[in-house]
Amino acid sequence: MTGGAGFIGSHYVRTLLGPDGPGGVSVTVLDALTYAGNPANLDAVRGHPGFRFVRGDVRDAALVGALAAEHDQIVHFAAESHVDRSIASAGAFVGTNVLGTQVLLDAALAHGLDTFVHVSTDEVYGSLEEGSSPETAPLRPSSPYAASKASADLLALAHHRTHGVDVRVTRCSNNFGHHHFPEKLIPLFITRLLDGGTVPLYGDGLHVRDWLHIDDHVRGIELVRTRGRAGEVYNIGGGTELTNRELAERLLDACGAGWASVRHVADRKGHDRRYSVDCTKIREELGYAPVTDFDTALADTVAWYRDNRCWWEPLKERAAL
Repeated sequence: MTGGAGFIGSHYVRTLLGPDGPGGVSVTVLDALTYAGNPANLDAVRGHPGFRFVRGDVRDAALVGALAAEHDQIVHFAAESHVDRSIASAGAFVGTNVLGTQVLLDAALAHGLDTFVHVSTDEVYGSLEEGSSPETAPLRPSSPYAASKASADLLALAHHRTHGVDVRVTRCSNNFGHHHFPEKLIPLFITRLLDGGTVPLYGDGLHVRDWLHIDDHVRGIELVRTRGRAGEVYNIGGGTELTNRELAERLLDACGAGWASVRHVADRKGHDRRYSVDCTKIREELGYAPVTDFDTALADTVAWYRDNRCWWEPLKERAAL
């Protein structure tokens, strides 16, 4: 599992190896531990007999090949994922997200792995004024980040069509929950508001996102890994569409702050207005449905950050957030 020390990947590891996991699963996490990778995210499973951690880069073909030779499947989370950083400098995104994916695919092909799950994003579809994007929608990425993920998706699917590699692609909507690196919107707002600071709201605040709790996302990925079809793409959504302004209002209320804590800032370059994915396919084929209540989960997320300053304060200090 690549990127298993990050936000979503580590939750997937904890879920697979936890008491409610499928059992009989061994997981090797490959993670470069860049700024967003945190070894503490894996503390809960570090003593599990089925857990192994390897520090390394997905672009390291020799290392990836050696690991692939010892395993049956790859679940690929590793990615540079912060849109603002990709706008400032796209090189790392192309390197990790495109070249890294190619190295992994080459290894999967060379060693005959059973399954390759590639975890992607709804941002590859670009902005929608209305409706929702099915898996067959054209890819129209706006940011360098989204373009790098779209490129990786196409490489993965090409390996299925050309070589017969059992590739399964997931495209999720915006995730939230505990252990989320505090550069992203929800943890950034929570941690700043808990410290009595101000938070930035891009443009008019009317950009719309569909919010997906990590419990539901992990459940969807596991359905795709265990029951999905080779060469297919599956959208995974949360079913809660909110404008950034509506989300900000909920976070202000949860943190005991008011609108005086909000700074309106110039809109981000190429900022997509609205994302929405059609989840009919994964619902009808695999029985997926989000079950997490958004408001309850958001309150739980705020409580987790309030109770776990020792986790996020060092991260914010190092990243100057």
